[in-house]
Amino acid sequence: MGVFSRLSDIVNANINSLLDRAEDPEKMVRLMIQEMEDTLVEVRSAAVKAIADKKEVERKLKKLHDGQIEWEEKAEFAVSKGRDDLAKGALMARRRLAEQAVVLERELEVIEETLGKFDEDMNKLHNKLNEAKGKQRAVEIRMKTAEKRVKLREKLHNSQIDDALLRYEAMERRIDELEASAESYDMGRAKTLDEQFGDLEAELGIEDDLKALKERVNKDN
Repeated sequence: MGVFSRLSDIVNANINSLLDRAEDPEKMVRLMIQEMEDTLVEVRSAAVKAIADKKEVERKLKKLHDGQIEWEEKAEFAVSKGRDDLAKGALMARRRLAEQAVVLERELEVIEETLGKFDEDMNKLHNKLNEAKGKQRAVEIRMKTAEKRVKLREKLHNSQIDDALLRYEAMERRIDELEASAESYDMGRAKTLDEQFGDLEAELGIEDDLKALKERVNKDN
């Protein structure tokens, strides 16, 4: 792809649209900036060559114009001396130089138009490059913010799991303590019928609490 067609594609590109469709916006904008900078280098290189060509054509034109003046003066001198034949030869030489000058002047016009296009396109490319760099900073900020949010959510999620496990362990510890307390009261005496029913109800209540806690822990995981 030529530098002009590639430059046109870049200038006309919708950066927001490209980034919205990209799987990795950060990588996409980085590649876009790299391509813009590479294209800018190529455009500048082409502009340098065009400027050198312009200077060369201008030197040739000056030489041709000086030559025309010189042959004009020789023709006048020949006429003043009655040498019309020499005057005609001088005028013919001047005309040949004038024809060459016309060709070079057209070439110079093309070069100047090209340089004007280079200047216009480089301004557009600079603006597009600045836009892309601005988008790059915005994308980087968004990516960092998203990463922080993910880490924070992971941390909160892990913290909730840890809290649930601690509650679970505390409940088991409480059951152990209740059982130990009950066993200590039973030492040395037989339980009454009411006490046995009370123990049964307490045990069932704790088992229900434990079951509910296990369900919450499993749900959090």
